[in-house]
Amino acid sequence: MPTIGEYEAAARDRLAPAHYDYFAGGAGEEITLRANETAFARLALLPRVLRGAGSPRTGITLLGSSLAMPVLVAPTAFHRLADPEGERATARAAATAGTVMIVSMASTMAVEDVASAASGVTLWFQLYLQPDMDFTEAIVRRAEAAGCAALVVTVDSPARGRRDRDARNGFDDLPDGMCCENLRDGDRVRPIVMSPEVGWEHVDRLRRMTRLPIVLKGVTHPADACLALDHGVSALYVSNHGGRQLDTVPAAVDLLPAITAAVGGAVPVLVDGGIRRGTDVVKALALGASAVAVGRPVIWGLAADGERGAARVLGLLRDEIEHALALCGVASVRDLGPDLVRPC
Repeated sequence: MPTIGEYEAAARDRLAPAHYDYFAGGAGEEITLRANETAFARLALLPRVLRGAGSPRTGITLLGSSLAMPVLVAPTAFHRLADPEGERATARAAATAGTVMIVSMASTMAVEDVASAASGVTLWFQLYLQPDMDFTEAIVRRAEAAGCAALVVTVDSPARGRRDRDARNGFDDLPDGMCCENLRDGDRVRPIVMSPEVGWEHVDRLRRMTRLPIVLKGVTHPADACLALDHGVSALYVSNHGGRQLDTVPAAVDLLPAITAAVGGAVPVLVDGGIRRGTDVVKALALGASAVAVGRPVIWGLAADGERGAARVLGLLRDEIEHALALCGVASVRDLGPDLVRPC
C-alpha cells in the first residue's frame, strides 16, 4: 500500500497547481506548516517489552461517538476540487474506516447531502461563529437536522490567514459550478465572515442555542483552555489551523502537553497538524490527546483515487497505529502515557 507521502505525490500530479497549493500551503513563510511535521520527528518512542499485551485495540468512544480508531477526518474545505464526489466520497471513506468526519462549514456539498451519502457515518459539523448570530443559528439547525453529533467551533480565525501561495496563484474563489453549499441563504450564498468582534459571549449564545456537544478548535494557550471550561465546552481541539492562519505559532503537538495539563482531564483534548504516520498518532496520544484529526492526508487520498484513496489513507493509519502499539507493548490506545515518549 502506498504511504501518505506517495499519495501526496500522486495528488500533486492530478490536481491543478493552484488547487494543490491551496491544500498544501500555509500562511506566510510556512514556518508553522513545516514545524507541525518536524515536531513529530523530534519525538522518539520508548517501547516496553514482554508485556503480554495481546492484540492491540484501537477503538475509542469520544463525546458519545464510537470510533474504530482515534483518528477523525479534520474539517477541510472544497473537497470537490480534489474529486467530483467531494465530501460525499470522504464521508463514505470515513464510514468504511469506522470514524468521524467533521464536515467543514466551507464544504462544497451541503451537510444534508453529505449525511445522506454514507450509511452509518458519524458526522460532526465545523462552524465559524458569525457576527450575524441568526445566520449562525440557521446553520446550526441544518447541522442538527442532518444528524450531526457535535459542533466543532473554529476560534482561531478573527481574520483570514495570509497565504502567499494562493496570492501568487490568484486563487481566491471556487470554479464556476461550485460554492460553499452550507452558506446558502435563500437565493444567495453568503461569505464566511471572520470577525475580530467574535468573543466568549458568542460561545455562550451558541451553548444556549444547542444541546450538541461543543468542541473548541484552535486553542493554543493554556489560559484559553481554562476559560473554555468556564464557558461550558465539551472538548478542546489543539490546532494552529494546519499552519494556515498565523505563521510562527509553535507546532500543535508541542502545545498539547500544556493544554492537557491545564484542563486536567476535565474534557477530551484533540489535536491536529502534521500527522502523517501511525507513530505520529501514538506519540500524540501518549502526550495526552484523546484523539487526533487528519486533513491533508485524506485530501491526498481523495485526489489520488477518490473514495477508495481516502479510505486507504485512513486504513493505512489504523494499520500503522496497531503495529506501533504492538511494538510498544501496549494493549490499547487508552494505555498510552508520557513514559513512552521522549525528545530525540
